[in-house]
Amino acid sequence: MEETLVSASTIVWLAFAVGAVFGLVAHRTNFCTMGAVSDIVNMGDWNRMRMWALAIAVAILGTSALQWLGLFDASKTLYTGSRLNWFGHLLGGACFGVGMTLASGCGSKTLIRIGGGNLKSIVVFVFLAIGAYMTMRGLFGVWRVDFIEPVATELAHGQDIPAFLAAAGVDPRSALLLPTAAIGGGLLLWSLASREAWRGDVLLGGIVVGATVVAGWYVSGHIGYVAEHPETLEEAFIATNSGRAESLTFVAPLAYTLELLLLWSDKSRVVTFGIASALGVIAGAALHAVLSRGFRIESFRDSGDLARHMGGGLLMGFGGVTALGCTIGQGISGLSTLALGSILTTAAIIAGSAATLKLQYWLLMREA
Repeated sequence: MEETLVSASTIVWLAFAVGAVFGLVAHRTNFCTMGAVSDIVNMGDWNRMRMWALAIAVAILGTSALQWLGLFDASKTLYTGSRLNWFGHLLGGACFGVGMTLASGCGSKTLIRIGGGNLKSIVVFVFLAIGAYMTMRGLFGVWRVDFIEPVATELAHGQDIPAFLAAAGVDPRSALLLPTAAIGGGLLLWSLASREAWRGDVLLGGIVVGATVVAGWYVSGHIGYVAEHPETLEEAFIATNSGRAESLTFVAPLAYTLELLLLWSDKSRVVTFGIASALGVIAGAALHAVLSRGFRIESFRDSGDLARHMGGGLLMGFGGVTALGCTIGQGISGLSTLALGSILTTAAIIAGSAATLKLQYWLLMREA
């Protein structure tokens, strides 16, 4: 029987819808990874970190459920390959953590703030996109390929925890179930252990953000999956830039968005899953900002503020591509596949952000 080929426009519109839900709820609940780290470092408040942990838990449990039901295969993502680029994950993650602190938020927060009227975030968007594009195909890309990517470990199997367990002789279904229950279940219990975590914002933000990542996998990895494309006779994932299953991530898609705007007349440049989801985040955040009367035009305080946001955007672009993701791309989407590289990147992002926050506080106290 001939396989029905889903249209690229269907995947694009579904991706836009997923991004819009993410943007609306993230704006409503003030979901922000940098904010979560800042709350802990500066105030000892763990509520937003519990929101992030809840999102990760929901993403892990939901993604594993898709795999259990045969609706998604995590081995077909860029996170679970057999080459563990541990140096790139650590270096890129740390750079991203520093950059998002200087730029007042990560890639997703940048899109959310654009939707809320923040002009500073437009500058961050442009410089993040430039930094990402330079790291994919430009000057930074040469450095990445020559000096960073060679420092890696080749594994005999995928780098996700289930692959390690399966290689050790564990039944494949048990190899998926055990780490899902331990990590996903553990994060779920920890995120809900505090009475304050049962507030509406923590529950809403964590559950919905995690669910949008699962929805992203379903859209690109199931609805958009073609076992044998009629033109190439090869496996394909419709309307994805990587040619693999994708979910929410906000570094490379920003670069592709800028590329599309710059090369609009080039018919080979089209709207993809990543571009559509990024635009959806802006639209969803803008909708909530308008409805809640929270739309505000905000600009830079001074030239120093401008320079910090420009530098932060470049660092996020470089770091995000080098580490293969951001606080959402690796910190939720990647972690949902239980990949070791995602764990390394997420830890490095948190460490880089926390160190930068402490340095900023020290400099502030020194000037006082």
